[in-house]
Amino acid sequence: MIVVKIAIFSFIALLFSIGIIVPSFAHTSIEVGQYDIEVGWEIEPPVVGIRNDIILKITEPGETQGSYKGVTSVFKNLEAIIMYGGATKNIDINSDPRPGYYFLPIIPTKTGTYFLELKGEINGTILDVQIPIEDVESTSVLDFPLSSSEGPADLSALKNAISSLQQDVSKLKSGETFTSSNDGAAYDFAVFGLSIAAAAIILAVIALVKRK
Repeated sequence: MIVVKIAIFSFIALLFSIGIIVPSFAHTSIEVGQYDIEVGWEIEPPVVGIRNDIILKITEPGETQGSYKGVTSVFKNLEAIIMYGGATKNIDINSDPRPGYYFLPIIPTKTGTYFLELKGEINGTILDVQIPIEDVESTSVLDFPLSSSEGPADLSALKNAISSLQQDVSKLKSGETFTSSNDGAAYDFAVFGLSIAAAAIILAVIALVKRK
């Protein structure tokens, strides 16, 4: 059985290596005139604070039907602008050794959706488009192991603290825990204090869950 599994995985790896199977990436493609433009991140998923490249592939129909060829020297009259919310930045364009491929170096500093705006022209074809790129994720998608301030252990500890407080309140109400019978205010204050502590821990649990 092990030999069979090894053979299967080896065969799949071979298919990847010769290009019969290619990995699936979340790239966006649009058509402008005769040109096909594909945009996406080089490293996926894109993570905030980690250097990455926006990959740009521009092709046009080849000499034979159904074939395509890369378009070179595209950015003579074309500029690329990266957009996030209301912020924009002109990005330096670098040519890839492969014809029609270009890359734009960037370190994304916020999570969320980025857009690439292309303005200008390619051999007389006017471009003025905004292309969405795959959302940038927080480092939590890659973090391992979890830091001491994160993870299921924290949530479990908070839940245990709430359970302990609830037991203390029950003991006060049942009389198991001693309070002066002549001082009802002390009892009320104790219950009130424990209730506030429990509420604070519950809010902490909610914040922790939302953060994840």
